[in-house]
Amino acid sequence: MTTPFERPKRKDPLVRTELPLTPPGGRSRAAHLLTRAAARGQFALPRCRACGTVHFPVRDICPNCLSTEIAMAPAAAAGTLLSRTQAEVPALPYFRERAPWHVGLVQLADGPQVIAHLHPEVAVGAAVRMHLKLDKAGQAVLYAAPKTAEVDLMTDPKWREMVAHPLHRRVLITDARHFATPAIVKALKAAGARKIRLGVPEAWKPFREAPLYDGIEGVEILPLDLTSDRSVFDYASDYGGTTEIVINTADRVRAGQTLQPGTLLPAQEMMEHIAFGPMRLAQALAPALIGRGADGPAAAAAWVNLLSIHALAPLPGHMGWSAAHAAAHAFSQGLRAELLQGGVKLINLYSGPTEDPWFQTMIPPKVNGAALARGIVKALTEGLEELDIGPVAQELRERLDANPKAVERELGQS
Repeated sequence: MTTPFERPKRKDPLVRTELPLTPPGGRSRAAHLLTRAAARGQFALPRCRACGTVHFPVRDICPNCLSTEIAMAPAAAAGTLLSRTQAEVPALPYFRERAPWHVGLVQLADGPQVIAHLHPEVAVGAAVRMHLKLDKAGQAVLYAAPKTAEVDLMTDPKWREMVAHPLHRRVLITDARHFATPAIVKALKAAGARKIRLGVPEAWKPFREAPLYDGIEGVEILPLDLTSDRSVFDYASDYGGTTEIVINTADRVRAGQTLQPGTLLPAQEMMEHIAFGPMRLAQALAPALIGRGADGPAAAAAWVNLLSIHALAPLPGHMGWSAAHAAAHAFSQGLRAELLQGGVKLINLYSGPTEDPWFQTMIPPKVNGAALARGIVKALTEGLEELDIGPVAQELRERLDANPKAVERELGQS
């Protein structure tokens, strides 16, 4: 039986922090089709385009008709548990530390039989709800949960390893001046965050939003300027050992065409805030996150970047800003690989133009703070790596997946 996930007790400072271990990370190139689906929160399985057969694991050739035309397709996230096994003494250190580990053989609604990680309360013969998740090594795995919605999946330590739920965790929001910060704080508190620290850049300027957080338990406002080595070092020194989730909201929106005179200095400033600032913070803070990847049930869990979808497709009239987000996107891909050493997830959220005052003249649809906050909590609670927020980002993603050259030309002509 599972037990509720209670707030962890205060750690004994004399007890050694366990080194982070991860499950086996090796996968074939074809198997990473599952990784892509899991990173986006989709339940998809390989399907033969010729005969329609769904199979698992991913194969190069259809086992039914021998066709090589195989692609990922949405599948029914349902099945029946045929048998179950409880591993008391697993061979690999990662699983041994977390024993007993439950696995089961599941008959999927679409045909294949699969071996999946199993919620402890699923009985043989019961209907299950299937999830395609990313494990601590960043690889796609199947998880079978009870079909009933009454079961809290957070009671299962295996599930908690696959997500980055803010429950009982301490969160840093890097820029308290971001227009969406009040909504993000509200959403994180509703999700059970233990403490939320709000970094205020250029603390000498008035912070008029400070009264919004008066009386909210666990919210702390402190100076943090990502463009300052000293400010970042001070934060990492004081709070690096008590930060489990980083939400990077650093942004600086300024308009300007590529060849327009006088745009170089604003572009440099945007690059400093959007790209180099998070890089500076990562160098100071990421080693502590990696080292605390196994530091108890509410260990270091995630780094979240709020990016623009125009990091992937430049926005006309905002070329310097798009380039800065593209640089931040490229850096985040490298940071993800390093954070995975400690089982810490890197999550990129992509949105179209937002309700930021600097986008005042742009016509809707635009993304408001509540939508960004919902996206952050969704990505954390579901353990995603990528999430597109708003209709502009979602449409651009679909068009980029289908024909990136068409998007390039159409945006360039607009």
